[in-house]
Amino acid sequence: MITAIREVRRAKGLTLEEVGRRCKPPTTAQTIGRLETGTRTVSVGWLNRIAAALGVEAADLVKLPERPDLPVAALIGPDGARAPRKEGVVIAPQPAPELVAVIAEASVGDYRAGDEIWCERLSPDAFTSALNRDVLVPRPAGRFAFGRLLGREEGKIHLLPLGVGARQQVYADPPWLARAVRLVRSL
Repeated sequence: MITAIREVRRAKGLTLEEVGRRCKPPTTAQTIGRLETGTRTVSVGWLNRIAAALGVEAADLVKLPERPDLPVAALIGPDGARAPRKEGVVIAPQPAPELVAVIAEASVGDYRAGDEIWCERLSPDAFTSALNRDVLVPRPAGRFAFGRLLGREEGKIHLLPLGVGARQQVYADPPWLARAVRLVRSL
């Protein structure tokens, strides 16, 4: 199996030792190096441990011929654009089964017309992980609400719709909601 462990680790600016310490249970920098170079076989267990240590999905560490990664050409900051000190790549986003999309038809709030908002579906026991994030909420008769999740109490959620002057809305017992996790915007 060809992996992108080294590329992802470098893109995150981590050393072999830092990744080893972040693994659960911790391991040595030497072991991480062997897994990166392929001198040690990368099992699914190792792939999951390293992915968790790097804060990515295990699938992001596997190089697939049909999934090109983008080389990082420059970094921008308050002083303008500069060349990166280390080689890096950006991993192209991959849809996952729990994702749904919202498309902005017009500019509203922080979103522009044409924006794709990728949202991760959450069950009611995970709603609190979406506090202060934009969420999609299913409503009766195939309708939806979209806005900032302000709070949750006694099965009700409090949502602030997008746009100027919007008033807080309360929805009772939604079966799921979807937290915005990625914005895809064409320039």
